[in-house]
Amino acid sequence: MEASVRLLTCSNRHHLPTSLFLKLYHKPLPLSPSSFPTPSLSLSRKNAPHIFLSHRNFSSNSSFPLSPPFRLSNPPFSTLQFFNPILSGNRFARIVSGPQDRLFNWHFAAGGENGSEIGVPPKEGPIVTVVLLGWLGSKPKHLRRYIELYNARGIHALTFVASVRDVLSFDLGKKLEERIAVLANELALWLSESDKDGRERCLVFHTFSNTGWLAYGAILENLKSREDLLEKIKGCIVDSGGDPDISPKVWAAGFTTALLQKRSSSVYPSVEAGEGIEVQSGLTSGNIQGKEPMLMETLLLAAFEKLFSFLLNLPDVNARLRKIISALVKNQPSCPQLYLYSSADKVIPVQSVESFIEEQRKSGRKVHSFNFGSSPHVDHYRTFPDIYVSVLQKFLEESMLVPNGVYQVESQVNGS
Repeated sequence: MEASVRLLTCSNRHHLPTSLFLKLYHKPLPLSPSSFPTPSLSLSRKNAPHIFLSHRNFSSNSSFPLSPPFRLSNPPFSTLQFFNPILSGNRFARIVSGPQDRLFNWHFAAGGENGSEIGVPPKEGPIVTVVLLGWLGSKPKHLRRYIELYNARGIHALTFVASVRDVLSFDLGKKLEERIAVLANELALWLSESDKDGRERCLVFHTFSNTGWLAYGAILENLKSREDLLEKIKGCIVDSGGDPDISPKVWAAGFTTALLQKRSSSVYPSVEAGEGIEVQSGLTSGNIQGKEPMLMETLLLAAFEKLFSFLLNLPDVNARLRKIISALVKNQPSCPQLYLYSSADKVIPVQSVESFIEEQRKSGRKVHSFNFGSSPHVDHYRTFPDIYVSVLQKFLEESMLVPNGVYQVESQVNGS
């Protein structure tokens, strides 16, 4: 009689004949390193996951990105594990599974490396790339208006987003840290290369919510041994972030907003592409539709607060977070900082942001800030487009990242 293999799931148990199990789940492994695909290509098997690292086209002689001039002292994973999930020792490791889930995306301004975008980089001064680090649950399309804003000023853009599953996963965010390490290496490679005309390359970071801000801190931690590269960071814009406290309430609010999206009161009265849902007490037309989202929000907030009261106090998780926050508090580059926030933000406490701003100023940093007053979390650009662009333009000019008075302020926000 043929032996069977038992597969356990959360809800049921299945028995499969051994031969059938092997046919379904056993796949031959490559015999040599040359069998592995290069980073810019997908795996050859039809149903294998696709790997997308960057815009770079690696030749057969190219090395994996975790290589000089920037090498992590303890690489988060090996080349073999990254390209072959079958060999990975972490059964919960999630390999990026499609072109829509690239680790990051480059968007070059016209005249840049692909010459297909909106603006033209200035012929003098540094070549600038802005690193857009999205809020929790954001998608690349949500950053499009910001990409266009920077491309119109001749600034290249690189986008990076994190899903709820990236952060709240079985490995408690370690896979996200690995993605950030790969991103840090990509930035190091770009900064280390020479431009065609010999001009300096530099970076400006634009972070959204605490998720993007903490990702920025993780990048700084990865690059801490490369002072030559940290000196090339010329500015940092913090949009709806900057709370250094490890607070279960803040994390609960962030995850609830990410899951409910437009139904969350944290984003009211945001209207994105005509799909916004109006939730406001006292409106008779919206009371019936508003009760269910508000109840769901209350339940999620309570559940997440209990969850994070436990998770954030786990020694490993707490130590990793404190290490990142320490980099943001003590080891930021000497570049100017701009904080864009709102007193009406229901996710990030305004007092925490303003307190952090003051601490940075006391430490000798050059810090700019603007309180939009009434705009919801990560919604300042949409709510006050003219003011947002004006404040950002002034910051870029003062940081000498764009020429003075060359670009006109847009009066409308581009759709998602």
